Amino acid sequence: MNEYRIKATGEVKSQDQIKKDNPNVSLPRVWNVNVFEALGIDPVLSSAKPETTGDYKIVVRNGVEQDSNNNWVYAWLEQDMFSEYTDKDDVVHTKADQEKEYQARIDAEKAEGLRTQRNELLAQTDFYALSDVTMSDEMKTYRQALRDLPSHSDWPYVDFPTKSEE
Repeated sequence: MNEYRIKATGEVKSQDQIKKDNPNVSLPRVWNVNVFEALGIDPVLSSAKPETTGDYKIVVRNGVEQDSNNNWVYAWLEQDMFSEYTDKDDVVHTKADQEKEYQARIDAEKAEGLRTQRNELLAQTDFYALSDVTMSDEMKTYRQALRDLPSHSDWPYVDFPTKSEE
């Protein structure tokens, strides 16, 4: 979306809003420096959203600012994902409790995806378990390691075992 900063007020508006504010002005399809000067606006350039500096942080858009080249660009603000609050039933929800609950959801989703991946890897080697096939000790170890993954102390943040070539 094209955004512009009104020089007189500092307000940021979309191209559509500026057109609505200037109904009696014929504007070209492509806006250039001449249009900017006539309307008293500066274009706002997008700037890359920065990475967060820690867990349970988010980066949100926070208006505009001038960069080192005097261009107006998106301004970003890092803030905590959670803050303590009291709900309508006077139950206090601490920041730490919310972070714990959020992490548990992330871990559960990751574990679900890894179980699916593990099950697919087991299915790919199921034919070794047929009664007319002799399974090697390496394959038995590999399959057992796959089955044991969810009971690992670091689950779901584990490395998968490597399959030996049969």
